[in-house]
Amino acid sequence: MESMLNKLKSTVTKVTADMTSAVMGNPVTREFEVGRHIASGGPGMCWRIYNGTKKSTKQEVAVFVFDKKMVEKYQKFDKDQIIESLKRGVQQLTRLRHPRLLTVQHPLEESRDCLAFCTEPVFASLSNVLGQWDNLPSPVPTDIKDYKLYDVETKYGLLQISEGLSFLHSGVKMVHGNLCLENVILNKSGAWKIMGFDFSISSTNPSDAEPKYSCKEWEPNLPPLCLPNPEYLAPEYILSVSCDAASDMYSLGVVMHAVFNEGKPVFQVNKHDIFKSFSRQLDQLSRLSPTMLNKIPEEVREHVKMLLSVTPNVRPDADQMTKIPFFDDVGAVTLAYFDSLFQRDNLQKSQFYKNLPKVLPKLPKRVVVYRILPALTSEFVNPDMVPFVLPNVLLIAEECTKDEYVRLILPDLSPVFKQQEPVQILLIFLQKMDLLLTKTPPEDIKNSVLPMVYRALEAPSIQIQELCLNIIPTFANLIEYPSMKNALIPRIKSACLQTSSLAVRVNSLVCLGKILEYLDKWYVIDEILPFLQQIPSREPAVLMGVLGIYKCTFSHKKLGIPKEHLAAKSLPHLVSLSIDNNLNLNQFNSFMAVIKDMLTRMEAEHKTKLEQLHSMQEQQRYQSNHSLLSSSDVVMSDAPVHMNINTSQTNQSEETKRSPSPGNQMSLTLEEKQRLAKEQEQAAKLRNQPALAPQSIKPATPSTQAKDLTSCLLNNMTSLGSLSLTSPPRPGLIQGSTISAYPSTTPMGSMASNGYNPTMGFQTGGQGMRPPGPGLYGGMATTTSTPNFGALTHNQGSTNTPDMSALDSLFTSNKPKVSLNQMAPPKLTPGTTATPWLNQFGSAQPSQTAPMQGAPLVMGGVTSGFGMQANPFFSPQNFSQPTAAPVMNAGGGLRHSLSVNNDLKDLFG
Repeated sequence: MESMLNKLKSTVTKVTADMTSAVMGNPVTREFEVGRHIASGGPGMCWRIYNGTKKSTKQEVAVFVFDKKMVEKYQKFDKDQIIESLKRGVQQLTRLRHPRLLTVQHPLEESRDCLAFCTEPVFASLSNVLGQWDNLPSPVPTDIKDYKLYDVETKYGLLQISEGLSFLHSGVKMVHGNLCLENVILNKSGAWKIMGFDFSISSTNPSDAEPKYSCKEWEPNLPPLCLPNPEYLAPEYILSVSCDAASDMYSLGVVMHAVFNEGKPVFQVNKHDIFKSFSRQLDQLSRLSPTMLNKIPEEVREHVKMLLSVTPNVRPDADQMTKIPFFDDVGAVTLAYFDSLFQRDNLQKSQFYKNLPKVLPKLPKRVVVYRILPALTSEFVNPDMVPFVLPNVLLIAEECTKDEYVRLILPDLSPVFKQQEPVQILLIFLQKMDLLLTKTPPEDIKNSVLPMVYRALEAPSIQIQELCLNIIPTFANLIEYPSMKNALIPRIKSACLQTSSLAVRVNSLVCLGKILEYLDKWYVIDEILPFLQQIPSREPAVLMGVLGIYKCTFSHKKLGIPKEHLAAKSLPHLVSLSIDNNLNLNQFNSFMAVIKDMLTRMEAEHKTKLEQLHSMQEQQRYQSNHSLLSSSDVVMSDAPVHMNINTSQTNQSEETKRSPSPGNQMSLTLEEKQRLAKEQEQAAKLRNQPALAPQSIKPATPSTQAKDLTSCLLNNMTSLGSLSLTSPPRPGLIQGSTISAYPSTTPMGSMASNGYNPTMGFQTGGQGMRPPGPGLYGGMATTTSTPNFGALTHNQGSTNTPDMSALDSLFTSNKPKVSLNQMAPPKLTPGTTATPWLNQFGSAQPSQTAPMQGAPLVMGGVTSGFGMQANPFFSPQNFSQPTAAPVMNAGGGLRHSLSVNNDLKDLFG
């Protein structure tokens, strides 16, 4: 990398040194900055051409420099001859002014080392373009090396030379005398210009109709720079020492031949024996072979042959050559018209510019950009012509690269952006806004293009506003979002609210609707939708425009309206607009269709949200219940089956003090606990197990051979009553013995309604008896009183026969059952006291609703059971509960003893 930089530095230093040494001390450098070496031209390619600028005006120029070192090899006389010849040619060129002649910007200046003068900007000489690179910088500039002439350039270039010769011959009465490739210069825009008047000959009688020219004899001993190029000279100039306008026409024929033959003239001349060469050339010209002209286009071939004629009178003059059909090409005519625009009035110009878009596509890009574009932009100083010129300039801009647009077009367009009159200028710019935003740099867009759009929105002309609003959506995607949000949208809203034109208001709404997709969702919701509610107009077109914006926002997949905004703002606004009296049926239906769509989506979204919330709540409730059940199972599984007597008494006393709470929830049954325990062990298998259905108990069918148990039962009950009333007091509890303690919260009270005697309550002892069935203790909870033993003392002295009506169901199935209310024990009257023996069991209190947590009771030290233990089949499990007061389990279903039927079968056989 460093080596490349050093090489570049050395090259630049060398070029600068060469240029400085060549121009140093020349007065031209006082007014002009000299740039790089770009081309060469003039007699013998002796002039080096540099680009440059005028220091005062920064105007671009070309600086022609002749370095006197080139002639140091000659003697002083020859050296002076060369310098004088060059100076004469430049001075003659400076005096002549014509579009076909190279324009001199600064006259010739001489210094000790060089000659220099300035002209209009130059690209190269025709000789450079056709491959002669003498006196060019090394390496040869790429733009010259790769330059190829287009047909239209060749045709129009030859036409320009013909017109230049016509000016010299007819207007100035002058013969050029050295027309050749190196004396034809291509300026910056591609026009062909004539220079090199070193050997020009003026007429001796300019006022006469027939001019006469005196020709110098050829002196072969002079340096080449003091002689014209013999390969382009007419034969008569050498052989007969005569010349006239026809001699220049011969030179034109050789130039045309060289242009179509890669810079090669018709003949190669031996400069050491010039006369012999021209004599041979004369013979060849008299019988010119067609093969020598085969590369020349057929439509001009005959004219070239005439120009190369040996007889001067046969050669066409310059005016005749400008009118040949070869130059009637549409491109050449177009270029010629541009060169003569300064002679046309505005009407003629406008007609030409209107038809120009049809011609531009047929011309090469280089010709359009470097020849036509400068002529067009020069018309921007004429405001009346700008509307006709601007479409063509923008058409050319479409074919240019961004760099060419910025470098060649934008500098001339920037002042036009600020013009407000005539109004057509603004309309044309708006129609090509996509082009401007695509190729204009962001800084220029911000400073020049968008302000023009803003002025159009604020213009007093309704037509301008309408066109601007219609065009904005076509290039909205090219506008930066901050500019659109902060500058463009507010002006559109302002135009809609402040205008008195219905068309502008409607177009504003349509414009907003079309550019919604380029805006942010929340910007639309926070800025655009509230703006719609500020529009005071109620014309149907305006209302439909408002509806259109709502519909676009609602249905666009990128935007959308939240259901909260729909419910609170959008729907109320649309509903109020829908009932406007100015709407017709179709417009009303359009409003209702959008409103229904909004309602449907709002319903669906909110319903979905509620379903999700409900699902989450159910899932949380299930998880909390499952964790509660799991913890309950752990506590119940850890509870001891047998408790200490002291603990039992303590619990019993605590339950006695506890106040009743009949509203508490019922606990799980034993079956459910067992099922949950199994689910914990086999969760995957038993989750799908259906819940256990409540079992219905069928009434036992009495045996056909029923036993008469009345006397047996009567005797047993009599002995039972006498036994319970006459037996001595029960022995105290043995220290260390175990007994199942049932507090008042256990469902033991359910034994009071055992179907036998409602006034008695019994407590099973459990010696020699099977465990109670699930129908009795399996988690069944009832709200009853504790066993009421007061009835025993109340009936001690009674000798009446016991009522056996409760046992009628054992003998017949048709007799209705007795309700629990009828079997309820009588209430104790105030003041009635239980016996001391009964006081040890506590007073009758309602039991708590609680599950039975215990195993079959075992009472140590008691030799015989109390109450029902005297009768092996007198058990609450053997009798179904009355239908009037069913015992409810935790699940709300009836639970019956499954052993009733079995016991009855054993009893009755």
